[in-house]
Parts: sequence; structure tokens; C-alpha cells
Amino acid sequence: MAPSKDDDVEKRPSAPLAPVLVAPPGRHSNTTTSTAVDDTPVPPIVDDDFNPPDGGWHAWLQVLAAHLINAMTWGYAATFGVYQLHYVDTMALPSAQVSWIGSVQIFLTFAICAVSGRLADAGYARETVAAGCFLAVQGTFMTSIATEYWQIFLAQGVCTGLGLGIAFMPALSVTSSYFKRNRSFALAVAAVGTSVGSLMFPSTVQYLTPQIGFPWAVRCAAFVALVVCAAACMLLKPYLPARKAGPWVEWEAFRELPYVLFALGSFLNFYAMYFGFFYINSYARNIIGFSSIDSVTLLLITNALGIPTRPVVGYLANNHLGPINVFVCSTVFLSTMFYSWISVTTRTGMYIFCAFFGVAVSANQGTFVASLASLTRDPRKMGIRFGMVETLCSFATLAGPPTAGAIIDHSGGEYFWAQAWAGTVVAAAALTFAASRVAATGWKWTIKI
Repeated sequence: MAPSKDDDVEKRPSAPLAPVLVAPPGRHSNTTTSTAVDDTPVPPIVDDDFNPPDGGWHAWLQVLAAHLINAMTWGYAATFGVYQLHYVDTMALPSAQVSWIGSVQIFLTFAICAVSGRLADAGYARETVAAGCFLAVQGTFMTSIATEYWQIFLAQGVCTGLGLGIAFMPALSVTSSYFKRNRSFALAVAAVGTSVGSLMFPSTVQYLTPQIGFPWAVRCAAFVALVVCAAACMLLKPYLPARKAGPWVEWEAFRELPYVLFALGSFLNFYAMYFGFFYINSYARNIIGFSSIDSVTLLLITNALGIPTRPVVGYLANNHLGPINVFVCSTVFLSTMFYSWISVTTRTGMYIFCAFFGVAVSANQGTFVASLASLTRDPRKMGIRFGMVETLCSFATLAGPPTAGAIIDHSGGEYFWAQAWAGTVVAAAALTFAASRVAATGWKWTIKI
């Protein structure tokens, strides 16, 4: 039996990984040793000619590294519901004021992605991830000793938020560069880290606080984050040569209708999505009658369902339907779940809703990255193109929960119109993603994209 490509990769562990394509003679080479990022055009690597390992030991180690970074970034961000309850109860602060810490943290995590993505494309992936991990861990340790609102805001909202965003985008870009045929599945497996971190960090803070106190519970979470980040930094190894030439913002991407529609759909998607994460706890307590501890359990259930869901949707996207097709269907499902939330009036119904909502969100986010990657012809531009979309979405995540809160306040504490708003916005996102798919392929529904 002839040796496979993966076997060939495994037999040569000491050989440097390098792509088979180089810049044409006489043109700007992307392997230049210049340390500056300039605006000189670079010849594209067309995806049809891109031949990465698509498997093997080195490639799957990058998936593990991205899995760990996802656990740190979005897993830690999902912990804020636990922090919010503690700050409100112990510091006598209004919920709206406290929620700004979490909103700014998520905003900065998204907003900085365009910069960190471009740095990754320029060849500084490992350095960028290391810097982001340092800021995130440092911000967490500082949170454990903060006693005033402004101290918590700077440590947890600003410092940690910036660190999470700086670390996230390069790991994603590097992982994507190792895969082509199996890219959707690999990225979905890496995204499982989000669900793992969403269980690990909230549980650490929630269940250690009664035993050792809040400051030491936060420090324990910081030590866990330190171990996760150290392992990820050691594993990460960029595959593509640096693309040092090129602008910080690729304005050409906004001339591509599929990309523009995908960016608009992403904005709408994230505009409503975090309403669920931010308000499931308060809905369970204020409307259904859950205790604070039980309401946190609902959040853990929602996050736990992502562990089996993300690999399944990744497999379907990779081998049967295509990432954008699965992404559109999962967005429709998420819209349906927001509408279904209106009918939840019992404890049993709340548990069932959280389970299905967790499946819907995980399916949506498990194919988000792979969908955009399928629209990116030059894999060396994955970092900047995805980072630009994430930066755009940062404004959606900042405005979404306050919009929902204003609707609830205007409705006298009722959630009906906020739930209807979220379902409608996500439905509009699904239609926009479908339009992006049609713009890319035409009305050919059998194409896997």
C-alpha cells in the first residue's frame, strides 16, 4: 500500500514545514526579513493551489493549541455571569453598571482581532499570542486584588479583554493554514475549547468561592489560565511564511459581495446572540424563580452542550453539506430558539430551553469560522479578513445586551419584546448569510461551500 501524505509528514518530524508555493520570480516575496508591515501588493496564493498537510501530527497539534486558546478566550468570557452575581451581591452595585465590565471585555476581545490577525499574517503569531496570554492572565490576577469598581473595570474589562482578543485571532489563523479538505472539522474541534473553558472557569470561581473566598478562587482561575496559555504557546507553530507586505486593513475585501454580506450577517448574529448569555440567569431568577446557584447551573448546561455539538456540525460541514450551508441552517435554528424562549414558564421548560439553546449556539459558532474561511481565496489573508469581521462584530456585542435591557426596562420587566427582537434579528442574519452564499455560488444548492 502506498504511503499516505499524513504518513509522509509523520516520518519527517524534524523537517521545517513550508508551503509548496513561492512568489513568482521578480515579484515581492513574502519571505522577506523586513520587520515592517508595508503597503506593497503581494501575489496571492489561490486556494485551489494551496496544498497544506491537511492532517498529521504537527497539524493536529495546532488544533490542540487553538482548542486551548479558545478555552481561555471565550471560555473565560463566559465566566462573567458568575462575577456579575458576586459584584452585585457584595458591592451593592447596580446590575447595569456591573454589566458594563463584561460588555467592554467582550467588545475589546472582538475589536482588537483586526490588529492581532494582521500581526499573525505578518509572521508574529507566536509573539502575539504570548503577549495576549500575558495580558489576560495578568488582568485576572489583578482582578483578584481589586476592591473598587474602577479597578475591576480596568483589570477585568480592559486588560483581560485586550489580552483575550490579542491571543485569539493568531491561533485561529495558524490552525486554518494547516488544513484544506478537513478545515471545517479541524476548526470545529478547536472550537470545542470554548465549551470546555465555559465549564472550567465558571465552575472554578463558583464552587471555590464558598470554600476559600472570592479572591483566591479568582487566583485559582488565573493559575489554570496560566497553564492553558503556556501549553498553547509551546504548541503553536505557524505554517505559512510571513506576509509582511500589505495594508493593515484589506479594503479590497469590501468589494466582494459575498464577504460584505457575510460581515453584515455576522454583525446581526452577534447583535442578538449575547442577549441569551447575559439574560438567561436573570430570566430564570426573576421570572421562573430559580436561586442564584441554580441559575448558574443553567449557564453550565448551555455551555456543556457545545462539547458534543461542535464536532458533529464540523463533520457534517466538512464531509456532507459544506460550512456555509450548515451555518445558515444553524442560524435559523438559533432564531427559532429565541422565539421559543417566549413560551418558557416553568423550571422544567427552562432546563429544556437551555439545552436546545446550547445546541443552537454551538452549531452556529462551530461553523462560523469555517464559513468565512471558505470565502477566503488566499489563506495568507485569513487573519486580517477574519479579524476585520470580528472587529465589526465588536460593536454589535457592545450594543446588543444594552439594547435588550432597554427593551426589557421599557416593557416593565417583561421579556416578551426582547425575545421577539432577538429572534427577528437572528432571522435577518440567517437571510443575509443565505444571500452571501448565493452571491458566492449562484442558485446552485448542491455545491458544498
